[in-house]
Amino acid sequence: MPSTPRKVAVVGISLSDCGRVDGPTPHALHAQAARRALADSGLHRSVIDGFGSAGLGTLAPVEVAEYLGLKPRWVDSTAVGGATWEVMAAHAADAIAAGHANAVLLVYGSTARADIKARRRTSNLSFGGRGPLQFEVPYGHTLIAKYAMAARRHMHEYGTTLEQLAEVAVQARANAAANPDAMFREPITVDEVLAGPMIADPFTKLHCCIRSDGGCAVLLAAEDYVPDTAKDPVWILGTGEYVSHSTMSEWEDFTISPAAVSGRLAFERAGVTPADMDIAEIYDAFTHMTLVTLEDLGFCAKGEGGPFVEKGRLRRDGELPVNTDGGGLSACHPGMRGLFLLVEAVRQLRGEAGGHQVHKPDGSTPRLAVASGTGGWFCSSGTVVLGRD
Repeated sequence: MPSTPRKVAVVGISLSDCGRVDGPTPHALHAQAARRALADSGLHRSVIDGFGSAGLGTLAPVEVAEYLGLKPRWVDSTAVGGATWEVMAAHAADAIAAGHANAVLLVYGSTARADIKARRRTSNLSFGGRGPLQFEVPYGHTLIAKYAMAARRHMHEYGTTLEQLAEVAVQARANAAANPDAMFREPITVDEVLAGPMIADPFTKLHCCIRSDGGCAVLLAAEDYVPDTAKDPVWILGTGEYVSHSTMSEWEDFTISPAAVSGRLAFERAGVTPADMDIAEIYDAFTHMTLVTLEDLGFCAKGEGGPFVEKGRLRRDGELPVNTDGGGLSACHPGMRGLFLLVEAVRQLRGEAGGHQVHKPDGSTPRLAVASGTGGWFCSSGTVVLGRD
């Protein structure tokens, strides 16, 4: 056990093949992402003694670890929806800092789009009909309907407009245009977003995330391993997690997300403020999520998210570049997208994002980033603050 907590760095990242991937299985995408992340780190696979996985298999971390040929002594299978990977990264960082593990691999893969195309699965109306959710399921209260209700409440309380919500989608697509890995890159306009087919009032099709295939992996390691890595480290500076509700009737305020707590904790523990951030990677299953999370992380006051997202602030060359790869609205969204947020944040901090690399006004690359994942219908949140030397 270390006498003092060890610093923890992200030392390897990768994407598997993403977008339209009809051949490989989800297990194969896990393996592809894991191999690429390990190669990116420059470390040998023998250093991996911790493993995190969720969303695949009967016993997620056990089954996937076996497929990858790993026998970890520390595992995590936390599953809290889209926030899973930020929460899992927080757990892994704590374990490494305490000496319970030395290097933890987090990996995800999904063929959500290909499975529907091949009729191996269908869309589901709910997550289940037992427990507290039994009181909502009979009314057809789908996940998207819950977000739509929350969006309408924000519009009612603060005057947020459909045009402001549409701006989130427009700017995400503008960021995706420069990202060769993005699934959709053609520019869109506010009018096109508003004119699309209605999915759940007020969300039209382009207010909603895309459905893709893909996977990614992140390798975290103790500071002891950093001298042996192939790339400069990106440090985990602070984390926070929070869960707020399961049923809508227990959600005290539809306009506040759990990022209001997880974000505050992450910034406090990192010793920084939202104003210090160079970029933000935010879970965006719907345009409304981006707007509200920006408020709750402290980038603007509650109710001011609508005006904040106007005038191109979220673009790569804007005041606060957000979802620099195009996000779940345009780049990729194979399911629990939270791990992709960490991959993109690290890419940007390393200066390895290629055509969609963010540059500060002085021409330098970002030094501080926040990745904030959201799960369920604003039920859970995990926030991670990252920085480079």
